Amino acid sequence: MAEDYVPPEVWTWKREGQTGFRGNRPIAGATHEHELPRGKHPFQLYSLGSPNGQKVSIMFEELLAAGYSEAEYDAWLISIMDGDQFGSGFVSVNPNSKIPALLDLSGPEPVRVFESAAILLHLAEKFGAFIPTDAKGRAECLSWLFWQMSNAPSMGGGFGHFYKMAPVKLEYAINRYAMEAKRIFDVADRHLAEHRYFTGDAYSIADIAVFTWFRYFQRANAYDGGSKFLGTPDYLNVARWIDEIDAREPVRRGLIVNLTGDDKVRERHSAADIDAVLTAQV
Repeated sequence: MAEDYVPPEVWTWKREGQTGFRGNRPIAGATHEHELPRGKHPFQLYSLGSPNGQKVSIMFEELLAAGYSEAEYDAWLISIMDGDQFGSGFVSVNPNSKIPALLDLSGPEPVRVFESAAILLHLAEKFGAFIPTDAKGRAECLSWLFWQMSNAPSMGGGFGHFYKMAPVKLEYAINRYAMEAKRIFDVADRHLAEHRYFTGDAYSIADIAVFTWFRYFQRANAYDGGSKFLGTPDYLNVARWIDEIDAREPVRRGLIVNLTGDDKVRERHSAADIDAVLTAQV
């Protein structure tokens, strides 16, 4: 058995083998010069088809389906495995070097928005859609929206890292985050036993934010076996809610934007790009 790790008095960074993904580092800023592309539409989305990235593409597709033609967007793939998030252009939009990032060109001057919840809220307020207008409903919606944001690091960077990516499997770490992931699912399952959506009867940005992560854990066999390990399909109220949202056409469209497979929409410049993929899947 390996000796217990004793933290030094002052932590120092070892460039290889210490923090997992080779792109991780304890400093911010750009590593190389790279100008971001821009399309012709009012919104430029720089992202990846991960649960955090899918939130925003679903939101755009929901807005377009609801008749907000001004919500047309260009989506550009940011390959985090290739370090695109450390390019100077991306860092200028998101100094935190995480996807998704949005450049809103619809006004007199460009507006940058980063963090998925901030982008969802920005778009909901800009178009007056998918967010309750009454004080009580708005508070409920924002509470669940930020509940999701607070929990994503536990489900992804916590459970996902130690269950799948860590070079050494640590029982304590896996148990710690498995317990938290299941607790999060139980919170949602109890709430959805009494409510159609997270804010009651109205579908909102809170549902969009929670959906992408929960769908990944319940339907996509998270982290190659994580779904079975956690028993996430057993949360039946969550399953009912996922089924309903999964059946929405804008959601189906948003889920395939900026995935890395050749049969997905890597750069979306018009609705026809998504139509072609969906037609091929029928």
